Amino acid sequence: MDLVQIEKGVISVCYEVSEFMKAELAAFDRSRIEQKEGFNNLVSYVDKESEKKIVSVLSKLLPGSGFITEEGTVEQAREQEYNWIIDPLDGTTNYLHGLPLFAISIALVRNNKPILGVVHNVIPNECFHAIENGKAYCNDKEIRVTQVNSLNESLLATGFPYYHLDKREVYLEVIKDFLVKSHGIRRLGSAAIDLAFVACGRLEGFFEYNLNAWDVAAGTFILERAGGTITDFKGGNNYIFGGELCASNTVIHTEMLKVIQDRWNG
Repeated sequence: MDLVQIEKGVISVCYEVSEFMKAELAAFDRSRIEQKEGFNNLVSYVDKESEKKIVSVLSKLLPGSGFITEEGTVEQAREQEYNWIIDPLDGTTNYLHGLPLFAISIALVRNNKPILGVVHNVIPNECFHAIENGKAYCNDKEIRVTQVNSLNESLLATGFPYYHLDKREVYLEVIKDFLVKSHGIRRLGSAAIDLAFVACGRLEGFFEYNLNAWDVAAGTFILERAGGTITDFKGGNNYIFGGELCASNTVIHTEMLKVIQDRWNG
């Protein structure tokens, strides 16, 4: 398997699909929005069309591979060795409102372990990418996490889950604690972008719960290759399929986990 060539193909389809997204956004009709089950979980026809375009290309790049996708436009993976994990449009609500923070997230996993990740930040055409045993890049320029060594000096990001609202109050307490102990918290609306921004040094950390694999598989891999650390809230490694994660520049990870664990009981 030539991961370098596969990565080039993934990056190419991201640029192609991003142009489609931008063209549709310019003439977007809000009447063409579907409502998924659950409060505030919006999806547009752009999600599905983008996913179809991506799946079509990836099927040819790696024949026989499986797919785990947000929109379910293709049969989902079962027992394949190689699977693509795809979010065709991470930050759909931002997209619907014309807020320029949304991304394409594509990961390739071997036996559920990522070996390739691409996060394409659509509006500025920033393509974050990495492959197994390689470095992390943004538009082919190497990126690394920051060396900020205290939580007090760190800028963080988080998200507000649409489901499991029974945990909302304790989660808000976690956020309040971070507000006091950090340099600030941002809510960008795209977990893939949050993770990419930690990888390139724009943020020091990111935490959230109720995430899906397609939200984080690519971004966590890129962050790892950029020198970052990712765990679940317990400090374990079940963060791609486990629904919660704490991601950092590594230096502040212990401090971040302590803030979370002081409030969070799972």
